Amino acid sequence: LHVDRQVIGCSDHDGEQAYNLDGEEMWFADFIKREGVEPQPPFIDHITYVDGTYQGAEANQHACKSNLDVARRAMKDFKIED
Repeated sequence: LHVDRQVIGCSDHDGEQAYNLDGEEMWFADFIKREGVEPQPPFIDHITYVDGTYQGAEANQHACKSNLDVARRAMKDFKIED
């Protein structure tokens, strides 16, 4: 049994997208260098992600930040209970 995870997250100033398999990071988006990184050790059969994976990650960041804005506006009048 294998556990395959995709992580997408964002904030006002940062973002993350990564793919993991069995707890090992297989790919992540480096939004500073504007490229995908495949940090796999040399002793395994290398898994290569399709062309466009990084561009998809950028699109996901735009959607995430847009959704974050919508949620903030929708919740701005909610009172925080102590």
